[in-house]
Amino acid sequence: MQQSEVSGSTRQPLPPPPAYIPPKPYGTYMIDCVHQYTYVWLLNGDSFWFFPIRVESFGTSGFRWTGSFWMFFGIDSRSIDTVACPPIPTLY
Repeated sequence: MQQSEVSGSTRQPLPPPPAYIPPKPYGTYMIDCVHQYTYVWLLNGDSFWFFPIRVESFGTSGFRWTGSFWMFFGIDSRSIDTVACPPIPTLY
């Protein structure tokens, strides 16, 4: 389970995401990545780290990594190409 802070009804990740970009998978679903560090590839070519907290049929909301902090962000489901939520290595 990822370290997170509970603030009201949302969970915002504390540390930055991993420093690497995971391999682009085929057939991963955002619902499987809720409350996990998730790398997102959009159909327009953009890609970024995301921490989804809510998935609905029309979109996903959560926190997008800007390079220096997490910002609340929403994504239209139709704009997502694929996602990856790889296991994050731990020291134990």
